[in-house]
Amino acid sequence: MAPFYAVKPDNALKRAEELCAAGQDAVALQTLHEVVLSKRSRSYALNVMEPIMLKFIELCVILRKGKMVKEGLHQYRNIAQNTSVHSIETIINKLLELSEQKVAEARAKADQIAVEYIDDLEASETPESIMLSTVSGEQTKDRTDRAVVTPWLKFLWEAYRTVLDMLRNNARLETLYHSVTNKAFSFCLTYARKTEFRRLCEILRNHFQNMSKYSHQPHSINLNDPETLQQYLDARFTQLNAAAELELWQEAFKSVEDIHTLLTTSKRPPKPVMMANYYEKLTKIFMVSEDYLFHSAAWNSYSTIERIINKNLTDEEQSRMASIVLLSALAIPIITTTKTRPGYVEADEHRIQKLNRLSMLMGLYQHPTRTGLLKEALNKNILSRVRPEIRDLYNILEVQFHPLSICKKINPIMTKLSEDADMAKYVRPLHQVILTRLLQQLSQVYTTVKLDFVLKLASFPAPYNYDAATIEKFIMNGCKRGELNIRIDHSSQSLMFETDLFAPPKDTVTEGIQLQSSPADLMRTQLSRLGNSLHAVVQMIDPAVKANAAESKKEALQRAIKGIEKEHKATLERKTLIERRKEIIETELSRKEKLAAQEKAAAAAKKAEAEKKRLEEEQRRREEERKKRVQEEIQRDQAKRIAEEITAKTGLQLKPEEIENSDVKTLLDLKVTRLQTEQRELSDRLKQIGKRLDHTERAYRKEEIPLLEKDYERQQKADKSFYEAARKAELQSSKTQHEENMKIKARLSRMMDDFTTYKKKQETKLENILEAQRRAVDEAIEQEKQERIAAWRAKREELIRKREAEEAERKRAEEEERQRREAEEREAAEKAARLAREKAEREEYNKKQEEQLRKQQQREREIEEKMAKRASAAAPPARATGSAYVPPALRRQQAGATPAAAANAAPAEDNWRTGRPVGTSSFGGMRDRRGGAGSGGDFGRRGERNFGRDNDRSFGRDGDRMGSRGDGAWSTQRRGPPARESRDEQPATQPWRPRHRQAGGASAPDEDGWRRTGK
Repeated sequence: MAPFYAVKPDNALKRAEELCAAGQDAVALQTLHEVVLSKRSRSYALNVMEPIMLKFIELCVILRKGKMVKEGLHQYRNIAQNTSVHSIETIINKLLELSEQKVAEARAKADQIAVEYIDDLEASETPESIMLSTVSGEQTKDRTDRAVVTPWLKFLWEAYRTVLDMLRNNARLETLYHSVTNKAFSFCLTYARKTEFRRLCEILRNHFQNMSKYSHQPHSINLNDPETLQQYLDARFTQLNAAAELELWQEAFKSVEDIHTLLTTSKRPPKPVMMANYYEKLTKIFMVSEDYLFHSAAWNSYSTIERIINKNLTDEEQSRMASIVLLSALAIPIITTTKTRPGYVEADEHRIQKLNRLSMLMGLYQHPTRTGLLKEALNKNILSRVRPEIRDLYNILEVQFHPLSICKKINPIMTKLSEDADMAKYVRPLHQVILTRLLQQLSQVYTTVKLDFVLKLASFPAPYNYDAATIEKFIMNGCKRGELNIRIDHSSQSLMFETDLFAPPKDTVTEGIQLQSSPADLMRTQLSRLGNSLHAVVQMIDPAVKANAAESKKEALQRAIKGIEKEHKATLERKTLIERRKEIIETELSRKEKLAAQEKAAAAAKKAEAEKKRLEEEQRRREEERKKRVQEEIQRDQAKRIAEEITAKTGLQLKPEEIENSDVKTLLDLKVTRLQTEQRELSDRLKQIGKRLDHTERAYRKEEIPLLEKDYERQQKADKSFYEAARKAELQSSKTQHEENMKIKARLSRMMDDFTTYKKKQETKLENILEAQRRAVDEAIEQEKQERIAAWRAKREELIRKREAEEAERKRAEEEERQRREAEEREAAEKAARLAREKAEREEYNKKQEEQLRKQQQREREIEEKMAKRASAAAPPARATGSAYVPPALRRQQAGATPAAAANAAPAEDNWRTGRPVGTSSFGGMRDRRGGAGSGGDFGRRGERNFGRDNDRSFGRDGDRMGSRGDGAWSTQRRGPPARESRDEQPATQPWRPRHRQAGGASAPDEDGWRRTGK
């Protein structure tokens, strides 16, 4: 039978809390683990499962059960990812928070253990530590960390891996995925976990590569979304910063490649701040890899972006940045120091591929060169912003020609650069550039020089000095690269500068300033120089050639002048055409983007609707399945319970399929039948067994009587022989032991005096030491006591001063509060007086309006009476079938009733039309019959018009809720407090009635349908 808490998860949570209170955390964890992984958990509500998961996570962290955490998180993700991502975030944050808390506690415990381990603060080494150091290279702190902190660090790392694996490639959990990624990077930085950082980078890289594999699944990651791509870029930049901080340059370079891949995928231009960070990290990576060419290119790009995004750079910052840019370009070695030999196709292809790859990462369309970087720096006018020593260094290396004093001029500059931490790293590559320039300039002046002379010229300070072997190696490398053409004669210890007459020209400035043309240049340009000389001779011999050339130039100039207008028009037309095409393309692109956005929105709405329907259907289906499972479970439990009772009472083992296929009644009948049969069989069997046991027992006892007597005699003989042998052996061993103990006593008695003397000496020494320590402790306690007393007195004085200041501040605040209250009371009194005056004015105005209304009603009654008399005097015509409509009042008059009696006799029939009491209906009727003419109609219209204006002037500020239309209809616009009475309003006894009458007697409903006729 299943546990009582298996059906309801609340019971499982209560059971787990009870087990935890009893100290059985493992059993509680197993209980929650069964509930979380059961199939029923998918049908439970999240508000029920979330507390269970929080308790489950807490127990897993306490017991360090990483596998259970992984299983539970995957199960809960499948349950909650369609309904509540926030719940998953809560669970994961709880897991990481508890894990980090446990790591912090373990570190604090390890530090405490390390402090408690030191017994004697004056003893730097103990015998135990010396012996351990000979066996192991670890210190005590390392062993403590490995025993206490490392298990929790491992668990925290496993938690990060589990969470990242659970959240990967899911658009709904994307934000949480990047948040956990940042926390994992912080973990690696906090605890300096370089190995785990490499694994983390590899995990993230695999997740990104597998993204296309799961793109067909629902809720997959879409890199076309700018927000998604921006989150991945932010994560990669965080990874790059962490790799640079941990000095893992290979991982940093891989991170740069990942960032470049994302940047090429993005349709949105990257932020300048991100690109500045990108190039800044590239400068560090290239400096560590000693790739000074791309290091300088990265510094150039970084400085350009930094000046754009930071307009508030000081002159000092600009000068420093410009100095580093120029210095990094100057530090690019002219002769590369790679180990591959040039000229090999495979090596050249590998080098070209590497340059292409790095140029692509830098966003360059061609490979950077030292010449190009220097020209770009000069075009940006960097020389005007750099430090003076950097400007002098540039002039010495790239402008001036002084082979005999180049090193002497540069050494002070190098010394000054070495003092700057940011520029000291360029000193060593600069010495290689200086040596190259020295050899190049010497090759233009000398044909042969002594090696000692070169060593004397290439004299640098102590850390950077060159010996003959180093210079020889440098020259051989330069000759191998084709930058130098020098031969070394070891017999004469001299250098011979050779010139290749057929060497190809170099379009770079790597050779520096040319003092004179080299033989190779003269050989290469001899034909062009000969042609120039012959052309000058021809012009001198035949002046017509020069005149023809001038005439041809003049004609070409005239043709150009004539065609310049046409060419200008064609250019303008082409410009207009290009702009028009650009506008068309932009319009088409915007239309396509708008259409794509609409289609995307429609698809998203359709998808959301389908997802909503699917979720509703899924919820309904799960509810039905849950109810069905509960019913089946109840029936199955009852059948199983009955089957267990049958098995326990009758011994009949039923098969599981028989239990499932049988109902409760069948099992009960089977139980009763089986019990009756077994009862009968049991009684018969007991009778037969009783008879058999009686006969058997009688036979046994008859046969064992003689055997018992023989066994008793044999046992007596054996016990006596064993006792005698054991007593003899014990006497012999006791005698031998006594003799040995006496010998030991005789030997030790000779040492007793020395032992006693040494013991007293050690006890005296220990007492002296303890007495000295006790006196020192007493003195320290007394000193600490005096210091605490002084500190307490100072603190008390400070507290008294603080209280006095607070009391003064409180009194000042009370005085300000009193003044403010008095001001508010004065304002309230003035406001009350003003409101009283306004109220009196409104009451006076209302009295005047009521008086006017009363007079108007009096006039209407008089008119009504005159009309009634006039109508009664006239002879009533005979009513025929199909004749015109006769009012009820006239019909009653025709019947012989007086007007007053008729009005009193039939109030209901008339009131439904007029909506007024009988005494006040004549005014409305007069207005309706005459179509708004006469004094009554004029008063109604005039009253409504004037009242709207008066109301706006007089009561608009008080917020009256009244209409502003001239017809007096009510408006739904909110204008303030409840409306006042108006001129055309009736007394408070009048009911609500439909406003169905218009001027001229026509009957039509107004826009609101109803209007109020009384107060």
